[in-house]
Amino acid sequence: MRRTHGKGVTDGPELRPGSNGEREEKHVLVPRANGLSFTIKGLVTSLTALLCVMTFSNIFSGGAFPAVLPDMARGAALADWQLGLVAGAFGFARMIADVPLGLFLTHHLRRALWLGPLVLAIGSLCLTSGGGFPILVLGRLLMGLGQALSMMAGLTAILRFQSGKSLASALNAYELSAMIGMLGGVIMIGALPSRLSWNTALLLTCAPQLIGVLVIPKLLSALPAHDGPQPLFAPAPHHEAARGGSSLVPLVFAAGGLVALAYSTMEQFLIPLRASREFGLERTGVARLLMVQQLFDIAALLPVGFLADRRGAARVLPLILLVMAAANALVGFGSLPVVVVGCALFGLSMAGWMLPLGVLRQETASEHIAWRTGLYRVCVDAGIFLGPFLSGVLGMRHAGFLPAFWTAALAITGLLLLARARRSSTMAVHG
Repeated sequence: MRRTHGKGVTDGPELRPGSNGEREEKHVLVPRANGLSFTIKGLVTSLTALLCVMTFSNIFSGGAFPAVLPDMARGAALADWQLGLVAGAFGFARMIADVPLGLFLTHHLRRALWLGPLVLAIGSLCLTSGGGFPILVLGRLLMGLGQALSMMAGLTAILRFQSGKSLASALNAYELSAMIGMLGGVIMIGALPSRLSWNTALLLTCAPQLIGVLVIPKLLSALPAHDGPQPLFAPAPHHEAARGGSSLVPLVFAAGGLVALAYSTMEQFLIPLRASREFGLERTGVARLLMVQQLFDIAALLPVGFLADRRGAARVLPLILLVMAAANALVGFGSLPVVVVGCALFGLSMAGWMLPLGVLRQETASEHIAWRTGLYRVCVDAGIFLGPFLSGVLGMRHAGFLPAFWTAALAITGLLLLARARRSSTMAVHG
């Protein structure tokens, strides 16, 4: 879903048979008087547009959930460790499902596109049913599984069928649709009357998921016909293996996991609970604080994607990690005005959420992108699980430990990637 950069604009991708039997994109460049090198026309095909619509609708509940955490804790009488487990169950389900789903998607992309929204809807009903602690955990587990099915199916479709020079922009456009959905969820939960119980308010914000179910038939018809089984462990072509060397892969996995850890710790535990307990904010105030992050994320997503396409994802990613390290410190230890600034910086850094995948794609043959993406998502979803879970175990009395640790880890990883990017000119190769 990203646009193309270069000295011209893609007038639209032309699909032609490739040597591996897949359809490759051939971008026709059309000069632009203003020198800009991207076009939305060449990017937004019916497939990517429909994937964006489905992701947008599926993510509303994810945007609303952090704002109801304090109310959930009070209404269900949850201890901090229980609250952390409920919040982390979403990422736990995704983590344990990622590798099996990567293998499943290699053969059954169409089925995953059907199953994802349906499982997500069932999980939403469980979560908002008013049940006790076990039902809340079950609901979050099912929502995590449904989200993993939908998100990985969308990523696999983009990585498999649109892997040209606009890949970074395509991934960020896909992420943009998710972030707009997150913002929509935050706005909805903040606009609903405070007299509504948390589960009623959350159920109402889950209603847009029905849109995702309705677009599935059109999405399947837009999927390229060549969607048969792919070889799982085919050797990478020489030109792909030589792009950056396998030594980059561990740093990419570490970067993805750390970004997820920082995100889940901040958004799904520390920000809402600090806002409620330390700053005395109600649900609407918590939602507004989260809205700052979402707005800055949305504003930066496409510019970051364009920059990554021009300069190389591996050159932009270290800067994103360093900005996120600074944001972690501000959110974890600042007063309310400082936290607002930290949320803004955190939103800017979250615009680089997809950059590790762009780097990973450079070094991965298209034949096994599904299962390698699954391995990468294990690191990401482990972070989404462990962030709120560890925060809940430590409790608010030790809430500063994790932000300090994530800050140091992000900064070190960013500096290592920056040093690698400066040593190797191949890091600027666009994937």
